[in-house]
Amino acid sequence: MLMGFLFVYLSNFMSIKEIYQIFLKLPFVCTDSRKVEKEAIFFSLKGENFNGNTCAESAINNGCRYAIIDEEQYYRDNRYIIVDNVFKTLQDLAKYHRNQLKIPIIGITGTNGKTTTKELINAVLQKKYKTLATVGNLNNHIGVPQTILNITKETEIAIIEMGANHIGEIKDLCNISQPSMGIITNIGKAHLEGFGSFEGVIKTKKELYDWINKNQGTLFVNVENEILTAISKDIKKITYGITPKADCYGRLIKANPFLELEWIIKDPNQTVTIESNLVGKYNFENILAAITIGSFFNVEEDLIKTAIKEYIPTNNRSQIINSKHNTIIMDAYNANPSSMEAAINNFANTSYKNKVVIMGDMFELGDYSEQEHLNILDLTIKKKFSKIILVGNMFSKINKDKCIPTFQNSDELAVWLKENKITASTILVKGSRGVKMEKIIDTI
Repeated sequence: MLMGFLFVYLSNFMSIKEIYQIFLKLPFVCTDSRKVEKEAIFFSLKGENFNGNTCAESAINNGCRYAIIDEEQYYRDNRYIIVDNVFKTLQDLAKYHRNQLKIPIIGITGTNGKTTTKELINAVLQKKYKTLATVGNLNNHIGVPQTILNITKETEIAIIEMGANHIGEIKDLCNISQPSMGIITNIGKAHLEGFGSFEGVIKTKKELYDWINKNQGTLFVNVENEILTAISKDIKKITYGITPKADCYGRLIKANPFLELEWIIKDPNQTVTIESNLVGKYNFENILAAITIGSFFNVEEDLIKTAIKEYIPTNNRSQIINSKHNTIIMDAYNANPSSMEAAINNFANTSYKNKVVIMGDMFELGDYSEQEHLNILDLTIKKKFSKIILVGNMFSKINKDKCIPTFQNSDELAVWLKENKITASTILVKGSRGVKMEKIIDTI
């Protein structure tokens, strides 16, 4: 009996090349047994609080053709593929697939704006090409392989978003996705707990530039950003910015609240005015990046203009929401000191009356957390908004001003807002995703 099982075990122990041949016939992968696709390959990933091997049978029963496992006790029949490590197999399969592709892949990272920039780039390139871009923010060690495996033979250009909170992660993601082009939106203070310092952030983001340089690719660089200019020195690049020294340049016309800009085309000498549905001056460089990349890939000017005008942000990223009583600028998908400062400064410069700021904690700042929250609170107070409201453990800890309403969490704030109505105001809602600021939307 033991010898029989051992034979079955060994015969189902497959190489990446063999698994890839199965993948080509069933080009779907999934990692959540609750959201399976029929005929998909289920990868039984493990986490701190779950073991995907225990879900393999359920995935098969729900329609998956195969389940890849790394614990032999969950093997049932030849629909189960046994490997040493499911997570490594997912990454290796994605890398193997990437090696078969002959298309441009644009890698994108940055402290702020990478998801919005990715969406804008995709919107522009879609006007001429069949593209594939990272869905949402599936930009980590699991999301990037899944995105690569979603590239089909019809795809002409792929845009891969890369996130990181530790040194070395961007390098690892580049090894899997092997981008031929790269863009860093900006480098700011975020995930300081994992990076250790701001210098650690720079080092990690630069890993994308290092990969592109090593593999003789092309960068897209904001020439006005001193850090990006310095770390991209001597690397082949296309630049964008607000002065003629950039390969692609433009200027902001207005941002009250929606951005309107001029794109100056050098040859022939002409100016294209572009309207958008994005708020915040900080989105100007994100739009300009998309224009630059679209122009590089020879997307016609009118199609670039249309793509940007048609793009409407979603998922709590710089969204304008008109409620019964107020105008809400919902920008609470994520927050760090750099994005918080930019949002506050931008909001202060708008012409709205009765401006209210509701701020939630910024996460993953480690030893820098208390001081960075103090800095943001001081900045917000100086701007003399009509009202400031704070949410979260850290803001609760540092706030000494009894005139500023402060709450431990968004549930407490939602209860308070039902009894203390805000009306006829424009409200900036900003905070880290974990604060769940969306819970208060119905109350304002």
